[in-house]
Amino acid sequence: MTSSSAIAARVRAGDVRAAARLMRDLDDRLPGAEATLRELLPHTGRAVVIGLTGPPGGGKSSLVDRLIAHHRRAGQTVGVLAVDPTSPFTGGAILGDRIRMQDHALDDGVFIRSLATRGHLGGLSRSAAALVAVMDAMGRNVILVETVGVGQDEVEVASLVRTVVVVAVPGLGDDVQAIKAGVLEIADVFAVNKADREGSDRVVRDLQLMLELRRTVRSGAVTARPSQREWTPPIVQTVAVKDQGTVELAGAIERHGAHLAASGEGRLREVQRARAGFVAILRERMLAGAIARLEEELGRLDAVAARIAAREVDPYQLADELAARLRG
Repeated sequence: MTSSSAIAARVRAGDVRAAARLMRDLDDRLPGAEATLRELLPHTGRAVVIGLTGPPGGGKSSLVDRLIAHHRRAGQTVGVLAVDPTSPFTGGAILGDRIRMQDHALDDGVFIRSLATRGHLGGLSRSAAALVAVMDAMGRNVILVETVGVGQDEVEVASLVRTVVVVAVPGLGDDVQAIKAGVLEIADVFAVNKADREGSDRVVRDLQLMLELRRTVRSGAVTARPSQREWTPPIVQTVAVKDQGTVELAGAIERHGAHLAASGEGRLREVQRARAGFVAILRERMLAGAIARLEEELGRLDAVAARIAAREVDPYQLADELAARLRG
């Protein structure tokens, strides 16, 4: 048995230490880690993967904590991938989310991994998909992915999870500022957290109006009714710190999963996730190959950048020439 096969076998047996080390090696892009991941991929696809995104301070970590408890009471094992901002000093995750989930630290049925964005945009980390696959292969029934929560463009989570929960919260000035544009489009379930605060009812009304407008645009007629196959994201009010609304939120997530299975949309989404994952891998490989070719022919990237900054070379022409040579 090869080293990668041995590690893969330990991960599939639920060995937390082996899984944690593999995750670290995958995030650090260490040699051999990818070979182990390849052995695990045929054993993935069984976990229910749920993403939570929304504004900072919205209580995503508290909601994740309550969902962990809910699924543990149901006898399910849980994996958590909490994507934190990158520390400017260490380059690692700040670990704020893990601190808020200390109630589950000693539970063998819960595996929590904090992951730094390392400058990656979109609310996730470049290694997020690989780490979710490891948790899946080690037998976690439910995997909760919490995005970093820094803006309105955290739509990448939709390409990784089965169900996207967008967390809104009253008191942000513009009560729906964090769920505009792309984030509204990816929502499968809305959680209006901190619903005991003034203004929560207004957030619910605004969300209902936005969903109605979206349905009208899609249908092309104000009087049209949604088809039986169309999913309208439910809006669930929660107070995570008081464990209020957790059961209702979990129920909405389960109903969405049932809808995906019954409508056939689940299979379509699975193909879309595979496509997005493959394109991401391909993009990374091609970029690495392009930079290697560039440095081989013209010197290190920093030196080339210095020439561009000095207006000695045309970056567009240089990129076109390099792309043409790679295609050749």
